[in-house]
Amino acid sequence: MADVAFENVSKEFPGGTFAVDDLTLGIPDGEFLILVGPSGCGKTTALRLIAGLEKPTAGTIRIGTETVNGISPRDRDIAMVFQNYALYPHMTVYRNLAFGLRERRTPKRETDRRVREISSVLSLDELLKRRPAQLSGGQRQRVAMGRALVREPKVFLLDEPLSNLDAKLRVQMRAELKRLHKRVGITTVYVTHDQVEAMTLADRIVVMSAGKAQQIGTPQEVFSRPVNLFVAGFIGSPAMNLLQGRAGPAPDGIGKTQVTAGELCFERAGVPSGDVVVGIRPESMVPGGEDLPGPSLDLEIELVEPLGESALVHGTVAGTAARSGAEEEQAILIDETSRAQVTAIFPASLQSRTGDRVRVRVDPERIYLFDAATGEAIWP
Repeated sequence: MADVAFENVSKEFPGGTFAVDDLTLGIPDGEFLILVGPSGCGKTTALRLIAGLEKPTAGTIRIGTETVNGISPRDRDIAMVFQNYALYPHMTVYRNLAFGLRERRTPKRETDRRVREISSVLSLDELLKRRPAQLSGGQRQRVAMGRALVREPKVFLLDEPLSNLDAKLRVQMRAELKRLHKRVGITTVYVTHDQVEAMTLADRIVVMSAGKAQQIGTPQEVFSRPVNLFVAGFIGSPAMNLLQGRAGPAPDGIGKTQVTAGELCFERAGVPSGDVVVGIRPESMVPGGEDLPGPSLDLEIELVEPLGESALVHGTVAGTAARSGAEEEQAILIDETSRAQVTAIFPASLQSRTGDRVRVRVDPERIYLFDAATGEAIWP
């Protein structure tokens, strides 16, 4: 095992496009780090730079104490699992697992020991005589991971390994991956566009956009204290609701600022006057606001998605929606009208219906503020 470091690494493609732009990042030995972001943000390129499948235009990449810029992929002692399983269809599971070791001329007894050990860890013992065509998607993915792990690499790289699986199997494989990492402890770098995977699996996550690391931190840190609008709009499912707002001196609050966004109005200390973006997470919108203290909004319900004990409630509130930059289909998501599209999470017991108007309260301490010009978060 080993740590991994990017030191001012850039990767420029012909035409002047930077897939990775001045990335500096340290990954400690044994950490499970996830690179997350929308398509084209540079996360897969960063992974390929570690693997040696791409060469950096500038900067230094280290694995352990060794600078690996000029070292070939096969000599970096890394193992990579791709989105497609890339198993040899004519070989049994055992031979697929053993293939890399045999290519390295590992002694037969040692090869058998490692294969048996990894097959036990991944619950593949009963499948060793089968061929890939006789396996389910989840079983194939476990074989692909086993083939990488059996080599006992310094670094384990995974490029969207669960994206081909159905929803139920993805949840199961996420749990298996987490248990596997705790057991083997190999430094792991994982790429995904699915921020739910990032939040549930990672020790730390790196949110990327346009080749740059927007924020690095634990999942809870990134969720609770997004550094800018992009991170706020990307991390969270459903996404944070964003409204255009205005900050100015509070009429009766010494040292405080009054923030308004549509009919929402509240006071906050330490906010400079000017245009702001107000962020409200769906779970922070509490129905029955007329009976509770604090700022509230009138929500007109347009669509209800039942989820068992809760429901996603889509509707509109007075005000104008703001963009985070994380929307891949902005023209569809943003409706430039006098009412802004929002999403709330209500208890299913409320039995919300299309056409209902509901007063929702928002705890002012759970409202996020961002500078409208720079997109940077405004914290007290």
